[in-house]
Amino acid sequence: MKKLIETFYTALDQSDGSTMISCYHDDIVFEDPAFGILKGERAKAMWLMLCASQNNREFKVEYSNITANEQKGSAHWEAYYTFSKTGRPVHNIIDATFEFKDGLIIKHTDEFNLHKWAKQAIGVKGIFFGGMQFFKNKLQTQTNAVLDKFIAEQ
Repeated sequence: MKKLIETFYTALDQSDGSTMISCYHDDIVFEDPAFGILKGERAKAMWLMLCASQNNREFKVEYSNITANEQKGSAHWEAYYTFSKTGRPVHNIIDATFEFKDGLIIKHTDEFNLHKWAKQAIGVKGIFFGGMQFFKNKLQTQTNAVLDKFIAEQ
């Protein structure tokens, strides 16, 4: 299972959404602070969308501390990119946990400091509002609307 996680993050670093989603079980449940909970095809579409948006852009992923057995795993990863809405550089530090079924990832949870991310990505508004629940709710509404549009256009 460690190799599966390595394949997943190597594909992310290469903006290879197809390889990423091949690591996911059809019943995948993904969760993070930016999108909330995404299930099945929505979770897969989110990675396809993010990889498509990174094409020809400066984007880098580093991963480390991968541990895994047949049931569970974890990893630390860091993403370096420019936030498209503001043009601001972001270095997001993420800890991931995984659960496996049938040799694939069935549950993937990414945890990161949303306030720290907002300060980098958005600037002054992120400093003041990035740690508040209403900001998280608004962000999840916005990211899911973008995901809905991406899915509708596929």
